[in-house]
Amino acid sequence: MNGQPNTRLSDLFGLAGWSKGELARLVNRQAAAMGHPQLATDTSRVRRWIDMGEIPRDPVPRVLAVLFTERLGRVVTTEDLGLVRHGRVGKRRGDGSVEHPDGVPWAPERTAAVLTEFTGMDLMLNRRGLVGAGAALAAGSALSSAMHDWLHTDPAFKADAPRIEDPLHVDPAGLDRYEAAPIGSQEIEELERSVEVFRAWDAARGGGLQRKAVVGQLNEVGGMLAYRHPEHLQRRLWGVAANLAVLAGWMSHDIGLEPTAQKYFVIAAHAAREGGDRPRAGEALSRAARQMVHLGKPDDALDLMKLAKSGAGEEALPRTQAMLYTIEAWAHASMGRGQAMRRTLGLAEDLFVSDKGDVPPPSWMQMFDEADLHGMQALAYRTLADHESSAANAAQRHAKEAIELRSKNRDRSQIFDYISLASACFIADDPEQADRYARLALVSMRANSSHRTWDRLREMYRLTAQYAGYPKIQDLREEIKFALPKVSRGRTARA
Repeated sequence: MNGQPNTRLSDLFGLAGWSKGELARLVNRQAAAMGHPQLATDTSRVRRWIDMGEIPRDPVPRVLAVLFTERLGRVVTTEDLGLVRHGRVGKRRGDGSVEHPDGVPWAPERTAAVLTEFTGMDLMLNRRGLVGAGAALAAGSALSSAMHDWLHTDPAFKADAPRIEDPLHVDPAGLDRYEAAPIGSQEIEELERSVEVFRAWDAARGGGLQRKAVVGQLNEVGGMLAYRHPEHLQRRLWGVAANLAVLAGWMSHDIGLEPTAQKYFVIAAHAAREGGDRPRAGEALSRAARQMVHLGKPDDALDLMKLAKSGAGEEALPRTQAMLYTIEAWAHASMGRGQAMRRTLGLAEDLFVSDKGDVPPPSWMQMFDEADLHGMQALAYRTLADHESSAANAAQRHAKEAIELRSKNRDRSQIFDYISLASACFIADDPEQADRYARLALVSMRANSSHRTWDRLREMYRLTAQYAGYPKIQDLREEIKFALPKVSRGRTARA
């Protein structure tokens, strides 16, 4: 007990709407269901947790995490509740505040525990049919401020690094904790292959169909990390965790679970750094930046991109740096900064062509090819066209290049290309061509579960309004409304 209120627990308690007595009864009931019938919590004990900062002993923090997760319909961990015994608990400054959102960066020995607990709670939401999207996003500036110094220090992974007992020991934090046991290189190779399978599926069909499988695999890897393996195996296992966490985040973003996605991107950055892979950590944060641009927060995206680029370090290959610059360019385009966007895209092009290919790209960069470069350029110019209509011509040119170069298994990216091209045609006052490419996008979307494609389609629908008097475009508008989910159709109807 530190005598200070646990404001994190207090805030969530206020959102839940329970009385202290009601929460005490729920804790006892849930603990019994989890195999702890001896627990006897009362109102005064709940008051000490909230008002005095007392941290209850296990299993109470886990029980509380389950109760708040179910009540709020989103993942709530013991870290979120301020019930982890490290540093100052429950204080706004440095613990869940704007300065340090969600307690990041957490101590190195906490990474596996946070990963395991968060994925366990996420799986519980899946099983019980809860939504999991009720939290708020942390601002990009807050995340980059909290993580800057941490990301720029060398990972404490050396054999002579100071250790507190066993740095990778994990307390039983989640309900689905994997039984820690040693694994060998063959098992890690199988895990690495599974990442490739999940990544290919996501690129083809969108994140909705395989997200739970990826989260489940990540949960198991978190348990594996609780066992101290030889350093070369442990690094590879951290790499698997980083790749799966990025995928879980991207799939969550793809279906609209934005706060969950952001948490996975942060977990991925931590995991990559634990494995000594700074470029991977930077790329994980760049995903959070792309998410911010998509959500209309380009300022936050630029803050995150500064950290992503500097955090990636000198080891980042030119192609990796090119990819990072395309995201920065998109953010500038969203703000109508045409000159900054063009300059940044120029840097991306120069870096891309300077990559001689003599060093094989890491697996997570193999998706960023010439088609992706043109696709991101098309998106940036199309976004800028909302501010400078003349940019629509460049958007069309790059979109056509991307479509020409796209491989057949990149269905979702091709949908984005068609939507960018159709939107640019509308802005350039070419409804005939716009109709053609819009219909190609609609045909391709039938087997896709990506909410982001629906969001982009909704943006394109807005552009059709001025051509609603054309019979062909009026038919297209009806087809778009029919293609969008029911929740989105209401929004579209008002456009």
